[in-house]
Amino acid sequence: MHTYFNINYELDKRQVHQSIASVIDRREKAYICVADGVVMNTANRDKDYQNVVNGGLFAICDSGWVPLYLKSIYGIKYEQYCGAEIFKDIVSSGKYRMIFMGTSQKTLDALQKELMVMNPNVKDMKFVELPFRDVEDFDYPEIAKMIEEDGAQIIWVALGAPKQERFMNRLLPYLKSGVMLGVGAVFKFYSGQEESRCPEWIQKHHLEFVYRIYQDPPKQLKRCFWIVATLPKLYLGEWKRKFQSNRVNTSPKLSME
Repeated sequence: MHTYFNINYELDKRQVHQSIASVIDRREKAYICVADGVVMNTANRDKDYQNVVNGGLFAICDSGWVPLYLKSIYGIKYEQYCGAEIFKDIVSSGKYRMIFMGTSQKTLDALQKELMVMNPNVKDMKFVELPFRDVEDFDYPEIAKMIEEDGAQIIWVALGAPKQERFMNRLLPYLKSGVMLGVGAVFKFYSGQEESRCPEWIQKHHLEFVYRIYQDPPKQLKRCFWIVATLPKLYLGEWKRKFQSNRVNTSPKLSME
């Protein structure tokens, strides 16, 4: 795990899955944030939210641009691991019992039908619509009891950022075991309803934000504005941390003899 742009990222896909398996095998509990540009930006404008994001096991990098920034600063090549990919990887693996929470029942029903093609066991798993309310108003003890009775090892949460991260942080103390992952619009992507993810060629050219703007201009333009407005400070701050780290590592050691 590494801290970049004040976010604790795990950028090794294999380590992501090993860490999830380890938590589940030990019957412990944790949550993982899927950090796109919106999460990174919001976390750097809201210290409380930053603590929520970094209070999880780690964050995975759902931004195609962050690896480019890191390569330009540190010369290290990292890869994006977006929410849609980790969702597909875990669901299709067939390793875990899962529960799917969030969005509308219509979307959840369509999602279950689509996921059964990837993993037939999904037929016997719960798809739970969460009521529309403020994050502090959920009945967390009751939700945790439902998860415990179900025996779910992976808890997928789709409430959108920053709500889903705050939801997982508040639910964690009531859970006995399991790994929560906040995956935003992924339920809609895989349900075949409403939203869809952009074509692969757009993803490869790091232009997914343009596709998102086309789908929902008011919402996405506002998000892009804040990202563009705060990015220069974040980028320069990461350069500064690099040089400070280099000075510490290359400073002469004082002899005690």
